Amino acid sequence: MSRELLQIEPGRPGPEPRSWRRPDWIRVKAPGSEGYLRTRSLMRELRLNTVCEEAACPNIGECWSQGHATVMVLGSVCTRKCGFCNVATGRPDAVDPGEPAHLAEAVAGLGLRHVVITSVDRDDLEDGGAGHFVACIEAVRAAAPGTTVEVLTPDFMRKPGAVDRVARARPDVYNHNLETVPRLYPLARRGADYAHSLGLLERVKQVDPSIFTKSGIMVGLGERDDEVLSIMDDMRAADVDFITIGQYLRPTREHLPMDRYVTPDAFEAWAAAARERGFLMVASSPLTRSSYHADEDFQQLVAARRARLAREDPR
Repeated sequence: MSRELLQIEPGRPGPEPRSWRRPDWIRVKAPGSEGYLRTRSLMRELRLNTVCEEAACPNIGECWSQGHATVMVLGSVCTRKCGFCNVATGRPDAVDPGEPAHLAEAVAGLGLRHVVITSVDRDDLEDGGAGHFVACIEAVRAAAPGTTVEVLTPDFMRKPGAVDRVARARPDVYNHNLETVPRLYPLARRGADYAHSLGLLERVKQVDPSIFTKSGIMVGLGERDDEVLSIMDDMRAADVDFITIGQYLRPTREHLPMDRYVTPDAFEAWAAAARERGFLMVASSPLTRSSYHADEDFQQLVAARRARLAREDPR
């Protein structure tokens, strides 16, 4: 898996070989199925944003055709400008107080067993949007009590008590992505702090150990293999249950360049290393994204926890 790294100057998009073409394992079909169109229509009707569209997710066709969507609350404009992210940056939208109700209506309308709620960074809000996440969780639970809820939150930097507030609403899964190795944070996650993000995941378990915690990274940004393994160790030390590893795909020429397409065999090797470290759940493939197959993954998480508890106490 080792290879020579491209030298990327901090703060500037670097080179990317023009000869690179997406390999067969990273190609997906264009969306357009009946299920996809139904999901898109409902999102438009209820004025909901999705990270599927805003972040140009390659899996949108597959997920939307099955009625799965990751809803992005708190507007569509982010207060940060991460080097990998395709979400718009600038003056944020006004918070829509009716959004939790619209979200709950969409969840009920699609008949979802599991919903993923994420948001842009809202550094402009006193609580970073934590209260809005709580309102969304409560609305979904009221409208669709059988639906499990996963949140994918920002880091809530300099927002005391925000993480605790969301955790006390008891989402079934609390996800916060570390995104990349600490060395690349000045390039990829300006304004973020690796230790703070890791501490957020650890804090969720302190507030409520029953909540599944989840985090993910992208590869292909210039990370070394030993750094990927080190992140796994850090996550396990914070008692993270579920790790996702996926291929970074450059959204535009204004974003950080890739330094490689990682092969499926390399993803399998990382998956094996993660399982050896004791994660309850591992998703590692070129097309893996934070919310890809979230419903099925949650069912496997529950089963894996039960199996572990049975091994620890077979009585």
